[in-house]
Parts: sequence; C-alpha cells; structure tokens
Amino acid sequence: MKVASRKAVPTDVYLSFVSSLFENRYTLFTGMVVHILTFLAIYAKSGDAFYLFLCVGFVAVFANRIYWFTRFQKTDKTELTRSDIRRWELRYVLGAASTAGILGIGSGYALLVLQDSFAELASIAVTMASMVSVVGRNYGSRLAVDLQTLACCLPMVVGSLLAQDLYKAVLSLMLIPFGMTTRAMANGVREFLYENVIASREMARIAESFDTALTNMTHGLIMLDPNNRIEVINRKACELLHLGERKRLTNCDLDVVLRYGVRHSFVDGSMPSLIQKQLAQLIDGSTSRAVMQFSDDLILEFSASRRPQGGVVLIFEDVTARIRADRKILHMVRYDSLTGLPQRGYFSELVKEKATQQADAGRIGFMVLDVDEFKHVNDTKGHMTGDRLLVTIANRLLELAAGEAIVGHFVGDQFVLFFPGRGGDTDIEARMRSIHASVAGNYEVEASHIAVTFSAGCVIQDSAELRMEEWQIKADLALYEAKSRSRGRLVVFAEEMDARYMERQRLKTDLRAAVERGEISVAYQPMFKPDGSALECCEALARWTHPEKGAIAPDIFIQIAEEMGIVSDITRQVIEKACRDCVKWPEHITVSVNLSVQDLRNELIINTVKSVLAETGLASHRLHLEVTESSLIEELSTVRLILEQLRSYGITIAIDDFGTGFSSLSYLDTLPVDVVKIDRSFVRNICEDVRRLKLLRGIVTLSRGLNLQIVVEGVETREQLALLIKHNCADLIQGYVYSMPVAAESIAEISQLASRKQFEARTYVA
Repeated sequence: MKVASRKAVPTDVYLSFVSSLFENRYTLFTGMVVHILTFLAIYAKSGDAFYLFLCVGFVAVFANRIYWFTRFQKTDKTELTRSDIRRWELRYVLGAASTAGILGIGSGYALLVLQDSFAELASIAVTMASMVSVVGRNYGSRLAVDLQTLACCLPMVVGSLLAQDLYKAVLSLMLIPFGMTTRAMANGVREFLYENVIASREMARIAESFDTALTNMTHGLIMLDPNNRIEVINRKACELLHLGERKRLTNCDLDVVLRYGVRHSFVDGSMPSLIQKQLAQLIDGSTSRAVMQFSDDLILEFSASRRPQGGVVLIFEDVTARIRADRKILHMVRYDSLTGLPQRGYFSELVKEKATQQADAGRIGFMVLDVDEFKHVNDTKGHMTGDRLLVTIANRLLELAAGEAIVGHFVGDQFVLFFPGRGGDTDIEARMRSIHASVAGNYEVEASHIAVTFSAGCVIQDSAELRMEEWQIKADLALYEAKSRSRGRLVVFAEEMDARYMERQRLKTDLRAAVERGEISVAYQPMFKPDGSALECCEALARWTHPEKGAIAPDIFIQIAEEMGIVSDITRQVIEKACRDCVKWPEHITVSVNLSVQDLRNELIINTVKSVLAETGLASHRLHLEVTESSLIEELSTVRLILEQLRSYGITIAIDDFGTGFSSLSYLDTLPVDVVKIDRSFVRNICEDVRRLKLLRGIVTLSRGLNLQIVVEGVETREQLALLIKHNCADLIQGYVYSMPVAAESIAEISQLASRKQFEARTYVA
C-alpha cells in the first residue's frame, strides 16, 4: 500500500508523523556534539578557519532547532489545524536541511579545497552517518528525507567533480544510488507505519461497530437464561447499573448482581421493593415495559422480550433527561414561571380536586386580587422591579393563605384565591377580608419602598354549585365593581352586578351603532368676558340620546367609548359638527373641542383636523383644541410633537382642567400652550376659603407671566364672578353663572344679547 499524498493523509496520521520528527531532542544534541568535534578536529589538522565558521553555523542551527523542539512539546496538539501541522513540519525540515547542508558543504570543501585525506575521511564519515540516521529520525516527512539527502550528497558530488580526480568523481557518483536507497528506505518505513495505522484504525472501527451494535447506542442490554442468569451483558448496561467489568458478570444471577455483586452499586442490599417488583414482572412476562427510578439522578426505562428457548432479553435506556424535561414542561404548563403559583388551568384542577375531597357540601369562596396602579410601578421603576414586586406579593399571599386558601396567578398583576369550606365555618367573607387587608401595605423591592393596595372581587357560593367558568365571570364582575368605586376595595358579587354588566354590554353595542350612524350631537358651553359684554368662545360638548333610555351622561358614554377604542371616531364627529356650526356664527366667536388620550397617541388627529378645516372652510385660528393633563402623562414627548404641528397651522391649544394632574406647572413651559382653563375645583368655595383664592391668584399670575390666556371654569354664582372680576383672575368665564350648554342655533342670539349688554349673570341653583 502506497502512502497517499500529504493532503490525502488523515490529519491525525499526519500529526503523528510530524510528531515523530520532534520526539528525541537528545540525539539531536549528540549529533551536534559529534559534528562540531569532527570539524574542530579537521580545523586542528588543517588549520583552515572555514571549519570554525561551520561550527558556529552548527551552534546557531542547533539553538534554533532546540527552541522549536521545546515549543512543539508545549503546544496543545488537539488545537492544531492541518495548516499548523504543515508549518511545524517546515520548521523541522528547515533545521534538518540546514544541518545536512553544513555537513555536505564541509565534505565538499574537504574534497575540493583541502584535499587532505583526514579531512575528507572525517567529514565524509560523519556526513554518511547522519544520512543513515535520516531513515530512523525523519521517515515521518518525505520532504525532510529528500532535502537532507540532497543537502548531504550534492556538495560532495560537486566537490568531487570539480576536484578533477577521476576516482573521486566515480566514487562520488556512487552517492546517487546511496541517496536514492536511503530515500526508498525512509519511504518504506513511512509506508509500513502508515499501513499499520490504517489497519489498526480499521480494526478499531470494526470493533467499535460491533460494540456499538451490541450496546445499541444509549441502550443497555441484558440477556438472561431460563434460570435468571446473565448470558450476555453489554458495556452500556454495566455503566447504567454501575456493575463494573462485564466479563465477571457472565453466569451470575441478576438479582444477586444487583443486590450484592458490586461493592459500589447504587442499589442497596435490600433493593427498593418497587424496583424488585417491576423487574420480577418484566422477567415473568407480566409486563413488557416499565419505568424505574433508581435515584434522583437515574431513571431507566426497561422493555422485555421473551426468548423462544426460554429466558428474557432486557433492553433499557437512561430516560432521566426526558422524564425531567417532561416534568419541567408539565411544571411550566401548570405553574407561572415568574411567581411559581398555579396558572389558570392547573388552579382549576386543584380547585376541583379540593372540592371533591370536601366531605360535606358547604360554602366555598373565590377572591380575585388586582394590584392597583401596577402600570405606574412599571412605568416609573421599570418592568424588572414590577416583576420582582409580583414575586414578593406572591410570597406574602402564600404566607397569609397557608392553611386557608389555594393561591394562583392568572395574568399580569392578577392573583386568585380559593377558600374551601371548613366544617361548619360559614364566615368565608371574613377570611377573605382578613387576607385582603393583610396583603396590602408596603413592599420593599430593590431598596425601594412601594405602597401597594389591591382591588378585590369575591364570589361565595355552595360547593354543590361549583362551575369554574361561572365563578370566574362573577369574580371579574365583582372586581370591576370594586375598581369602578375606588381603589383598595373588596366587593362581594351580587346578582345585580350581572344585570349591570349585561346592561353595559348592551350600551356598548348601541353606542357603536350610534357612532357609526353619526348620531352623536353637540351642545355648546359659551365663554364670556368677565363682565358678560361679549361671547368669545364656545366649548363643544358631545351628547348622546339613546332611543330608549334618553340622554346618556357624557362621563358614562365617553368612558365606554374609550374602553371600546372608538372615542377617536366621536372626536372626529364633534370636530366636524363644531366647525360647521362655527362657520355660521359671528366671526369673532371661536369653538373649542376636547381631545382624548387616544387622540394624542398618533398623528391621525392632525390629518383629521386639516381635512375638516379644509371641508368646512373654517379659519384655523377659530378652532381651539383642549387637552387634559391626564392625557399628557403617558407619552409627553409624542403629545408635544402633535400639539406643535397643530399649533403651526394656527390652531389654538388649551390645557383643560388645569391643576388636577401631576406636575401641572411644568406643562406650561414644556408644551405649546396658548390657553389655560383653570379647573372648577379652584373656584369652589373661593368666597369662603381665602387660601383657595390665593392659590387661584398665584396660578393666574404665573400664567399671565407666560402670556397665556386664562379661562376659569365652573363659575356658578354672582359672588364667585364678582370676586374673580375684583382680582382680575380671568380673561374668559365659563360656567352656569352666564349660561348652561345650549344648541348651536342659540349662539348667535346669545352673542347679540351680550354685545347689547342685555345678558346678565345669575346664580345657578342645582
């Protein structure tokens, strides 16, 4: 078999050949000493300093070769690529060829220049000895053999030929077959070793194939005779069962082997009764498959096949990872990954199981807890803090509910508790209220103290009436009722809540239909100069008259529209009607329209306003758009950009209900605002409360300093009006003291009366 080319030789074989070149550096030292001593002897005999120069060359080459030998020994061979191995081979070849070249030059020089018998004999002898060692040391590299042979022989051939001595020339030509023989011998050694390596590898592959077939990859195999003795056992079986060397297990009783056969066996002398029973059932044919847990770290799945001549073949595999994965998947399905509490589906299973175990029919309860203002925690402190707060809440609930209730986590910031009956205990509501009161309070999360309250909806019913889908709906209705009243409340479900819920759902359906048909009407609240001498602006107010229920309060149907996501449709209709009506009024009267939070979440409102102004022909300066402070909290930067674009078209921007939100004063500086509408809460009781009047005057002073127009809302009495006029607190007055909301057709008439000073203030009586 001929050695393939270097590129065809497997990398590991190539590495072994190159490694053989660097194996024995001590012979390298011996050769160097012999070479130097020989050339020093020639120098002593001939006095030619050329050989001293060659000795220096030997030392330099030797130092370089020792350096690379040392580096190779320290190199991690497993990290070498084929190109790396090639570079190491070239480093060795360069050093070896340099040594051979110095020897050859020394011999050729002796033949050509010195023509001294001792010099010729000594140099040629040491050179030939080195060539002989080429076979033993350099068979691993064809290039090393070729270059060293050439470097040794060529200078001697050239020196002999140039010496013009016929006998030396003939003798030197004999070096050619000698070099070829040396090369052939080295190649023969390399080919022999290569064949053996390949043959060994093939034998190992065949042996591995048989062993792999026997062990069936990850499966263990035990073949038992009719007497339950082991006939064949593979290596994998010994590894899985910790049985040691398999050869010593042949003809041993399986039960004895598992109990006593191995000193370090993980199965103790008594053997767990379940494992023993399962093995016995497999062997006698009662079952054909079984999963056995030998320890926390080892779970094996066995299958058994009966042999025709008696006995059984047991095949088994390690299914620890699979069982753990199945258990983990089951745990992930059942439990919330964040809090570790049961999720909705598994919580329902636990409730049904607990209810089934309840011997006597009795009262049971459910409570759904919702974290108040949880979104505010996420927005201000980050979602990671929010998640850790939920974990802390879950831990506190588990402590409070221990022995009282089953705790689950549905979604987001919502927790649920099931209270089973306790004998004659009928006061489940008291248990619920106790946990609800205890779970609220301060929570310390990442060095932050967070005050948390919970809105809770509860259902109390007989265990015989348990319907999982029904109690969830009822609890959600009670929770909705609790949140609609005020934060931190607990409300127990009552049947009328269901009726209110259904009524609200019908109202949603009717409102959607009314919006689609354009049935939202508009009324206008006039804004007058403080002395009532002129009507300057009118605020457009959306109105909806239900065909059966009559007029629906704006705070009801606007809230419903926001829940349904259709409030922007109402805004568009109000803007269209307000602009069409304003065109018909005297030119000095402007109209003001409120924008909702949803209107300010994107730039669609800009296109809406532009298209309505273009359709109606209303001048942009006659349209005012009002935004509430609550709409500024969520996305202040987005709102600022939208308002700046609207204002650039000449539209007036007003802040409505000023003073009721957060950081009110900062908005006056950061937003493109023209008008400040001071909330009615600042006007109430200003005649009796001096501090409230001072606060109002302070806001007015600040606003006027920023060149903002001031509208005071909710003025209802002549006394309030007189006080506002006295202290010059308003540019415009809006309130029942002058007018309630009126139809569009009445605006022109009211404006005429005001201009004739025939419109008087009055005290509104609710």
